[in-house]
Amino acid sequence: MENQVSVSKTVCTLVCALCAGLFPGAACADQVVMKNGDRVTGSIIKKDGKTLTIKTDQFGVVTTSWDQVESVKTDKPVNVVLPDGKTVQGTIVTSGGKVEVAGTGGTVSVAPADIGAIRNADEQKAYERMLHPGFGELWTGNGTVGFAGTAGNAKTLTFTTGVTAARVTNTDKTSLYFNTIKASAVVNGKSADTAQAVRGGVAYNHNAGKRLFFNGFNDWEYDRFQNLDLRFVLGGGVGFHAVKTERATLDLLGGADFNHSSFSTPLTTNAAELFWGDDYNLKLSGNTSLVQSYRMFNDLNNTSTYRVNFDLGTSTKLYKSLTWNLSLSDRFLSTPAPGRKTNDFLYTTGLGITFAR
Repeated sequence: MENQVSVSKTVCTLVCALCAGLFPGAACADQVVMKNGDRVTGSIIKKDGKTLTIKTDQFGVVTTSWDQVESVKTDKPVNVVLPDGKTVQGTIVTSGGKVEVAGTGGTVSVAPADIGAIRNADEQKAYERMLHPGFGELWTGNGTVGFAGTAGNAKTLTFTTGVTAARVTNTDKTSLYFNTIKASAVVNGKSADTAQAVRGGVAYNHNAGKRLFFNGFNDWEYDRFQNLDLRFVLGGGVGFHAVKTERATLDLLGGADFNHSSFSTPLTTNAAELFWGDDYNLKLSGNTSLVQSYRMFNDLNNTSTYRVNFDLGTSTKLYKSLTWNLSLSDRFLSTPAPGRKTNDFLYTTGLGITFAR
């Protein structure tokens, strides 16, 4: 059997060399034949769950249902996860209704439905990196700085910053966010601050299964013109991965929290709250992504009192790590400080830099 595998590899190598010599644009490639007779030629990236992902020259990256695949053949070795969880490496071909994996240790035959996963070299490397990462690894995010101003009869200056970061592993997710705005104006020789707010927080999700996860978070907020010196919120609950694809994710979650708010009126409130909401991520295109978060907080001490947090952000890649970012942040209080409005809206936009570790 090993001699047959060796001969097969030698023949394929000779054929590839011959094709490359006679037809410079041609090369051996992976082939997938569907049950309806369609044939896809390219490079298999991965088989994850019930989906097979293939990179083609003509149509880019395409996906198809694994249960609709009639046969598959790879030119280069891939990593195949067997029913017992063991991973073997080798070229694969469908024969007699079985998928045969030909590696250095021999050939393994397995039913297509029993294959846990297939990964090319890059996907395997990314998977292994996710198994036992250090806390300083796998962070991705972006930061934005914005300026606006005028000079003349009126002198104004607005400074905004926005930072988001996330670390996602196979078992958990850690998220950070931070937004600030400071605006001042000088009119007729008189100087005054017109806006000043800071919002930030950290959240942690730990998966308890494929869909269920536990959630914990800590938020801070300061808003001078809402007379809010400090809002400190600590809470946690459970969530559900309602949608989880490569293009979009939607998490639904709810739980309880403790809210400490101190105002300069002076007023200090401490309240237990129930909360519910969602986190949504969508890849709009190859260069643009959108994130959205919504939370409703209901005061358990006074059921007529509630507050709402809504955040929305988009990031568009301009060149390498350079992006154009837009961040919207809304805070609604049903019972604000005396003389203040119920709604406070903060938005930032400008150039940003993405980072990944």
